[in-house]
Amino acid sequence: MGKSLKKTNEKTTKIINAWATLAPAATFSGMTLAQYKAKVQPTFDTRTAISTLDAQTTSAHDARDNADAVTAQINQLVVNAVKGDPTHGEDSDLYQTMGYVRKSARKTGLTRKNTAAAQAAAAATKR
Repeated sequence: MGKSLKKTNEKTTKIINAWATLAPAATFSGMTLAQYKAKVQPTFDTRTAISTLDAQTTSAHDARDNADAVTAQINQLVVNAVKGDPTHGEDSDLYQTMGYVRKSARKTGLTRKNTAAAQAAAAATKR
């Protein structure tokens, strides 16, 4: 909420409280206190509506997160079933199209260190 908008809300509340407490029967700018309250009520109503929508949005986000957790579990069950299926398996087009790397396309994980670079780094740390 912008600073000036928050100040407008606070100032309006202060005006209503002061007017109601110190001069409830007075008319200002051609308005009674009741008329003023009626004219500024949208300031309060819209804030209430925004608060309600914020709460609903938070609730919807929580519901989405819970649904996504269940969906992720179901997705994993399906992917595991595809991997274990003798017709398809983890080297199939289906598995790859689902967004996974085929078993035959995976790297072995074996890496060979560059011994010259390792020796140079070791020598630099000894200095």
